[in-house]
Amino acid sequence: MLRGFAAVCACAGLLAHPAAAHDIPGNVRIMAYVKPAGDQLQLLIRVPLAAMREVEFPTRGPGYLDLRRADSALAGAATLWLSDNLILQQGEDRLQSPKLITARISLASDKSFSSFETAMAHLHGDRLPPDTDLYWNQQLLDAQFEIPVRSAASGFAIDPKFARLGQRVITVLRFLPPDGAERVFEFHGDPGLVRLDPRWHQAALRFIESGFIHILEGIDHLLFLLCLVIPFRRLLPLTVIVTSFTVAHSITLIASAFGWAPGGLWFPPLIETLIAVSIVWMALENIIGINNLQRRWAVTFAFGLVHGFGFSFALRESLQFAGEHLVTSLLCFNIGVELGQLLLLAILLPLLNLLLKNPKVERIGIIILSVLVAHTGWHWILERGEQLLKFPLPAMDAGAWAALLRGMIVLLLLGAAVWAGGRFVRRWLERPAE
Repeated sequence: MLRGFAAVCACAGLLAHPAAAHDIPGNVRIMAYVKPAGDQLQLLIRVPLAAMREVEFPTRGPGYLDLRRADSALAGAATLWLSDNLILQQGEDRLQSPKLITARISLASDKSFSSFETAMAHLHGDRLPPDTDLYWNQQLLDAQFEIPVRSAASGFAIDPKFARLGQRVITVLRFLPPDGAERVFEFHGDPGLVRLDPRWHQAALRFIESGFIHILEGIDHLLFLLCLVIPFRRLLPLTVIVTSFTVAHSITLIASAFGWAPGGLWFPPLIETLIAVSIVWMALENIIGINNLQRRWAVTFAFGLVHGFGFSFALRESLQFAGEHLVTSLLCFNIGVELGQLLLLAILLPLLNLLLKNPKVERIGIIILSVLVAHTGWHWILERGEQLLKFPLPAMDAGAWAALLRGMIVLLLLGAAVWAGGRFVRRWLERPAE
C-alpha cells in the first residue's frame, strides 16, 4: 500500500518536472554565422532551447518560460553549451574564448537567421513581450559572441564540439570573409578542426588523408582490388591493370565533382549495386579462368568508371572543405586513394604469393578465394538492388533524353580510348618478346 502511494507520488513529481528537461533530443539543427570585422570576429548562433540541458530555466504558471527572469539562465546556457564547446583559431594560433554579447529567446517560427544582417538586427531588436506564454523546450536560443582577432584577414578555423547537444546534430555554418563570397558548411556531429578558408597545402593534406582513409574503409573497393590481384601477381600486369583502374575512376570522380553526373535519388543506389556487380563479375572471371591481360585491362577500366562515382559520393560532403582549391583537392583525394591502393598491394601480393606459391594448389586457391568474394558480392547485389527498386525510374523528358545523348557520346569516346589503349598495351607487352 505504502509502496503504491510512493510510486504515485514519484510519477506526480516527474510530471511536475518534465523529463524532457533531462532527455537528449533526437534531432538538433544549429545555425551559425562567422564574420570577421576589423579586430573582432562576430559569431552568431541559433540552437533549439531543448538542447540546453542541465540548465534550470525559470518558469511560471503551468510551465511557461518566465521571460522576466530568464536572462541569467540564457547567458549560462549559451556559455555552457556553446562558447565552452568552441575552439577558434587564426592561422595556427588559438583565439580567446568567445565573449557573450547578448542572448535571447526566439519563436520556433522565426526566420531572422536567413541572413547575417537580419539575424544581427533581430538580436538587437525588440524582445518578446514578457507575458508571452511559451514552453521553454519549444523555442530557440539566439546568441551573439565576439572574439578579438589580429585582423579581418582569412585563415580562420573552427572546431565546434556540439555533438553532445543531441543524438543527431547538424550544424549549418556560413562564413562571411571580408574579401570573398559566402561559404556554407554543413557538419554532422563533431567535424574536428575545420579550416574556413584553407591554404592550398592545408586542403591538399586534408584530401590526401580523406582519400587514403576512404579506400581502406571501403570493403567493396577492397574486394574488387583483391579480385584484380588474385590471378595477376606480377609487377608488369598489375601495373597495367591498376593504372587502368586509376585513370577510369579519376575520370568519373572529377566529372561528378563538377556536376556532370545524374542528380536523381536513384543514382547512388544504382552505382552501389553496379559496384557489387563488378565484384561478382571479376570473381567469376577468376573462377572460370579468364586471365587475358588485355581483356582484364578493358573490363577493369569499365568498372573503374563505376567505382569513380562511388568515390564521388564519399567526396561530395568533403568538397565544402576545399575552399578555393577544388582542383587541388580532387587531385589530392585521388593521390590518397592511390597511396591506399599501393599499401594494400604491398600487403596482398606477398600474402597471395605465399599462399599460392605451390603450382599444384594455385588454381584451387584462386577458385576458393574468388568464390568467397563472389558470395559476398552476390549478397550485396540483392541488398542494394532491393534499395534501388524503391526509387521510381526517372521521367524521360527532353532534359533526360539530352543527358542520355551526352552520356552515350561520352561512352563512345571512352570506348575509343579503351580500344586505342588496348592496342598500345598489346604492343608494349609484345616488345620484350621481339
